Amino acid sequence: MNITQLKSSVKVIRKYKKRVGRGDRSGHGGTSGKGHKGQLARSGHKRRPYFEGGQMPLIRRLPKRGFTNARFRETVAIVNLKDLNRFDAGTEVTPELLAKTGLVKGSYDKIKILGKGDLTRKLIIHAHAFSEGVAEKAKKTNSSCQLIKSAN
Repeated sequence: MNITQLKSSVKVIRKYKKRVGRGDRSGHGGTSGKGHKGQLARSGHKRRPYFEGGQMPLIRRLPKRGFTNARFRETVAIVNLKDLNRFDAGTEVTPELLAKTGLVKGSYDKIKILGKGDLTRKLIIHAHAFSEGVAEKAKKTNSSCQLIKSAN
């Protein structure tokens, strides 16, 4: 027995690539699916994705106005108080610890602690911003909220 005699019990469905330019009996002969003459029929043709056949493209017809702040926007990661209950009492909660435990994912510029839920343990929380209710809820458990000074 050799490898050519093996048969698979699973039916394999394959979609083969269209083979153009293989004669008239292939169903794609003659112009090979490119039509007659013109830019698309030529070899090596390349058009920009927004090309509209010589018509003034939509992107150039629309007015450009205003200012976008996207380049300078700061991304803020949000953590709720109830999520901080996973740490042991007396833990110093830093942005590095939040990233390590998976409470904060992706790239961000600042971390803000929001007051959803209650804090049940005494923690030392370091963050760039706190909502108004966080300080009151932290006082109940003798926790401290310390602001991180940003470089900006």
